[in-house]
Amino acid sequence: MRPGKLCGVVVVVALAATACGGSGEDSGAGTDKEARGSGFPVRIADCKGATTFASAPRKIVTSNAAALEMLLRLGAGDRVIGTGFPPGKGSLPGALGEQARKVPVLGKFVIPKEKLLGSGADLYIDTFASMNIMGGAGDAPTEEEFTAAGIKHLYLASTACAPMTKKPQRDLSGVEGDIKRLGAVTGTARRADALVAGMRAKTAKVHEAVGDIAPGKRPTYFFFDYDAGTKQPVAVCRRQVANAVITQAGARNVFDGCDADFKPVSWEDVVAKNPDWIQLGIRNRGDAAADAKAYDEAAAFLKNFPATKGLTAVRNGKFLRIGSARTTIAGVGNADAVEEIAHTIHPGRFKAAR
Repeated sequence: MRPGKLCGVVVVVALAATACGGSGEDSGAGTDKEARGSGFPVRIADCKGATTFASAPRKIVTSNAAALEMLLRLGAGDRVIGTGFPPGKGSLPGALGEQARKVPVLGKFVIPKEKLLGSGADLYIDTFASMNIMGGAGDAPTEEEFTAAGIKHLYLASTACAPMTKKPQRDLSGVEGDIKRLGAVTGTARRADALVAGMRAKTAKVHEAVGDIAPGKRPTYFFFDYDAGTKQPVAVCRRQVANAVITQAGARNVFDGCDADFKPVSWEDVVAKNPDWIQLGIRNRGDAAADAKAYDEAAAFLKNFPATKGLTAVRNGKFLRIGSARTTIAGVGNADAVEEIAHTIHPGRFKAAR
């Protein structure tokens, strides 16, 4: 457990088991009490331990666009002094995108260790289970080094913690819990509650329409990460946020049995699954025309590649053009992806609901 001086009334925001696994319960267990006020100190638990905050952090560094977007939506973006893996141009709408572009980029990918420790931050929000697995940026700082630099270190449950657990993500409770925990840390709990309520309103309507479909009757679904390369596909597995998005939308991830977050597979594996639907996952190119071109290229590859041109989804043109970010990166956009996927693959269910 990380050290932290406890004084006064401490509000404990616990990392419930569902935060990394998703069992249909509220992953932000303990945050509802906190949401009624914004007092400090606040003690936040994640999969690596617990950290106590005597006051809201003033200088925050985020490891990638997921944590950055959450803070921007919480109204705490003015406290972010740097980020790694910055959001691509056009990936965040309107004012959020403008704010994101003003955040200094400390690393186009993983932030180098020396730059992170010398950033002057008082909080680092970590989206990764280990910076070592991201490659090319040196070793991750140790907890002792974070402490010596005066930086508190928090992990996002829905991304960094998920690969460490044995539970699949089949709902958005992990993402919701992360938003609530960051709301507690930054003193923006009411805004966090509002964001989570908005997500739940969307997913509740979807669940009402498709929730009664038995797992075995749901259409099968493959997330094709076109930008990860076509030589060897990369599957989103049961511990990845995308698995929750797909499941909540009333579909069956063909690689739900893969006990990881991401895993390289073979085209033979994809052919054996023969999905009913394929999502053409691309990263935002910055404008609609460039995005459309990338989607067209992804579809053309599947139609022309000998191994995939005979797949049921390819022959029937069952493609979804939904960007990678809203599906694989934790955030409020996950609920939008749930809506879009569900309306696409189950249109009759929503017509009947009107």
